[in-house]
Amino acid sequence: MENKCSKYEGLFVFSDEETLNKHIDECEDCKKEQETLDKVSDLISEVKFYYRAKNKKLKKLKAACAVLFLLFFSATFGVLSTDGDLTDALMYGDTLSAEDLGFPVDSYGLLMVD
Repeated sequence: MENKCSKYEGLFVFSDEETLNKHIDECEDCKKEQETLDKVSDLISEVKFYYRAKNKKLKKLKAACAVLFLLFFSATFGVLSTDGDLTDALMYGDTLSAEDLGFPVDSYGLLMVD
């Protein structure tokens, strides 16, 4: 049983490209490993366009949701801040009563029922 060359990973990570190419020219095991990685690299570059296109659509959708969220809450808080009757009745620590909300109440502050 032959020993398989295990230098490819070390040369790929830690050496320069010239040393790696020189070793690949001399070693058949490392040449097969390089061919395998080249095929994987080709597949990745083939799919890269579709992946980026999908991410662009997702980014546009997120941006649209954020804009709608901001518009909704700015309109909501804008209406609440311009309603003088409601803002005058609401102070920190106060609660709204039935009379503040415009319901008919009796002298005890309870809702009047006809």
